[in-house]
Amino acid sequence: MIIREATAGDWPAIWPFMHEIIAAGETYTYDRDTSEDRARSMWLLPAPAHTVVAVADDGTVLGTAKMNPNHMGGAAHIASASFMVSPEHAGRGVGRALGEHVLTWARAEGYRAMQFNAVVATNVRAVALWQSLGFTIIGTLPEGFLHPTEGYVGLHIMHMPL
Repeated sequence: MIIREATAGDWPAIWPFMHEIIAAGETYTYDRDTSEDRARSMWLLPAPAHTVVAVADDGTVLGTAKMNPNHMGGAAHIASASFMVSPEHAGRGVGRALGEHVLTWARAEGYRAMQFNAVVATNVRAVALWQSLGFTIIGTLPEGFLHPTEGYVGLHIMHMPL
């Protein structure tokens, strides 16, 4: 797998799995009926944000990540990121590779830390992955997320100094 800059030409490969993940409503705070145009505008952000894709040797897009400053102004030294891995390629190291790539990028760009603002507590695979990469849960918003089958669950704020 290689990780490279995403292009507009990658969008037709990203959207199907992104749509599936968003519509499931289990791991992202996006509206479950987010339109393709809205999703594209939220994911393929202009600089200083950066969007990448993880691609198999045959060109298949396996996953994607976007990284950006978490806030503006005096808080712009903290990075954030979001990740989507095609469900058919989950459990094969794509998320870890994207996470490692994002952390390398953030360090190279001079960010002092990375913060994830809304990691759904029931997304135990993601929580475990981020913890294995060095993130800690610095707080949990109780009942901050309405999961479609689990009801109200916590939203973790996860942080890692760089």
